[in-house]
Amino acid sequence: MRDCLFVVFAVLSVFSLLGLVSGIFVEGGWNALASIELEAGAVIAEAEEKIVICYRAVSDADRVGANITGLLVVLNEAGDLLSRAKLAYKLGDFDYAVSLALQSQERLSSFVDEADVLRGAAMQARYWDFMVNVVGSIMGAVAVVCGGFVAWIVLKRRHSQAGSVGL
Repeated sequence: MRDCLFVVFAVLSVFSLLGLVSGIFVEGGWNALASIELEAGAVIAEAEEKIVICYRAVSDADRVGANITGLLVVLNEAGDLLSRAKLAYKLGDFDYAVSLALQSQERLSSFVDEADVLRGAAMQARYWDFMVNVVGSIMGAVAVVCGGFVAWIVLKRRHSQAGSVGL
């Protein structure tokens, strides 16, 4: 399901980019505005790709139980910057669009590494929780069995001593 959503997102991004740069070719040649527009479209596409990669990293971290609240805040901020970059692009403010898209990418510069650290910590915490539960349960069961055996031996001795005294 997630891969299907990624494909749909990628296709929509490509069509969006094609729609954004459709008016670049101007009467037989490229003009300076067209190259800025093309650059802005490319930077926006890169920012979208970076957000998708970061979303996957958050999804992986969430799957193992990591606390992803901080990551989601950063991802939302980057998404907001990207949204504003797309709006600036549609309004023809290509320099501002490039600036916002680059800010979005900058916010996500070490994002995947942070998500991997959180994922690793969550996996280690799950491992230790499992070990404490399993080992604790086994130790508790062994203690009950040993305690029962010791009580049985003590009661058996008392019973055999009480029976020999009464004769």
